[in-house]
Amino acid sequence: MTITEPNSLGTDSKREGKQHGGKGARKAGASPSDASPAPKKRTWRSYSVYAGLVLIFAYCLAPFYWMIVSSLRRTADIFDNTLLPAPFSLENYVKVFDGSTMFGQALLNSLIVAGTTTVLALVMGVFAAYAISRLNFRFKSVILGVIIATSMFPGISVVVPLLRFFTDLGWINTYQAMIIPNLSFAIPLAVWNLTTFMKQLPFDLEEAAMIDGCSKWQAFRKVLLPLAAPGVFTTAILTFIHSWNEFIIALSMINDPQIQTATVAISKFTGATEFQAPFGEQMAAGVIVTVPLVIMVLIFQRRIVEGLTAGAGK
Repeated sequence: MTITEPNSLGTDSKREGKQHGGKGARKAGASPSDASPAPKKRTWRSYSVYAGLVLIFAYCLAPFYWMIVSSLRRTADIFDNTLLPAPFSLENYVKVFDGSTMFGQALLNSLIVAGTTTVLALVMGVFAAYAISRLNFRFKSVILGVIIATSMFPGISVVVPLLRFFTDLGWINTYQAMIIPNLSFAIPLAVWNLTTFMKQLPFDLEEAAMIDGCSKWQAFRKVLLPLAAPGVFTTAILTFIHSWNEFIIALSMINDPQIQTATVAISKFTGATEFQAPFGEQMAAGVIVTVPLVIMVLIFQRRIVEGLTAGAGK
């Protein structure tokens, strides 16, 4: 044992020396090009994916592009098929805000209706989502299913009964005649999104806050609600867009130009004569209504993606 152990240690040290020497030689003789991996060649499949994305992108944006181009044409050139307006004109935008269409008031009405609907839907949706995601009670899944089912009814199916009901209440040509029906579609959307998001938040945080002295309400307000901010923000944007674009209920409940929303105002644009359609003005008004939503989505797209994908992976 006393003879073989030094030999074995010496042999092992020689082997290690050779190994380290070999690695050092390889490192010294290796070039940067040998160390970096070879670039992958693009195949026809990767190019086909990019081509498909370009086609989808062009298909989705082509109508919006044509609306912008048409809004920048003169009335005499509205039926031209050129890709760019020639000559460039702001005539249609001037006519939209000349006072005869009351489009500025219509934009304000849309902001009031969509903003109020969004705030009320978020307040009700947050509390309902908290109860469904955090509390244990019977028929919880059934209640959530009924809430979602109410949003499946098309708007036209509830217009006639609501029109009769609001006529009896004297609510025709009022903001609440548009806000209340909008809530019937906005609240289920808010409850569903927020319930899915809150289910992913850990219970331990609330329990730790309550152990530290917080009440149930304080734990909800100071711990859970700030963590749910991405989901609340995403739900607010989706609810606002849905309420801003609503048309059939606003058209049925409102016939006063002072109360009508922007979408209804655009549909009631008239030309110089009874049988003339003001396509240029309608295109310009469509751009004015759409651009704020596009800008809002582009600015807050990171928040929207965070809210939609929260809890998707562990």
